[in-house]
Amino acid sequence: MDQTSKFLIKLNYPLSLYGNSAIVDWGFFKLLFVENKGMAMGTKLNDVLPFLSDKAAKLVLTVFRLLAIIGIGYWLWDNIRKQTSNLFRWALCLIFAGALGNIIDSVFYGVIFSHSYGNVATLFPDEGGYAPIFQGHVVDMLQFPLVSWNWPQWMPWVGGESYTFFQYVFNVADSAISIGVGILIFFNKKIFGQSK
Repeated sequence: MDQTSKFLIKLNYPLSLYGNSAIVDWGFFKLLFVENKGMAMGTKLNDVLPFLSDKAAKLVLTVFRLLAIIGIGYWLWDNIRKQTSNLFRWALCLIFAGALGNIIDSVFYGVIFSHSYGNVATLFPDEGGYAPIFQGHVVDMLQFPLVSWNWPQWMPWVGGESYTFFQYVFNVADSAISIGVGILIFFNKKIFGQSK
């Protein structure tokens, strides 16, 4: 589902630039096309480690993600082999699948797609992709801006600024990871409970 939705967005729409209308806008739900060059909510590794260049930060982040997915994959395989709780295995499956979906974007999308700035991307363009291997951007498209408000003037740092609850744009892979982590958090006593 994740890769299919990303391919459909990438091969049918240009990037949703700030201020432009959404592809679909139902008020509480918007379908957009944005590319995330970094981590969660667009944070880049060199925002935290400023001595890294953009390319080095992206490479370090992608290698870290690859190592993490290998670790999660081993953890999942080990739990399947040990016949642990079905709920625990489902949670790990969701986290693994979501991480795999996003790592495919980071590793390969720069090579197999042309850029999407002002035009629809093409698959396997003759002139090559928009970035080298390990430098691709993660495709995000789902947004649920549930409610907006202005912070009161008296509040420090944010006073007078507008805020939209759940303004962040995400994808199916992010949803799978969040649901998997949510299962681990909400059912932790059932999953990690003491043995009798």
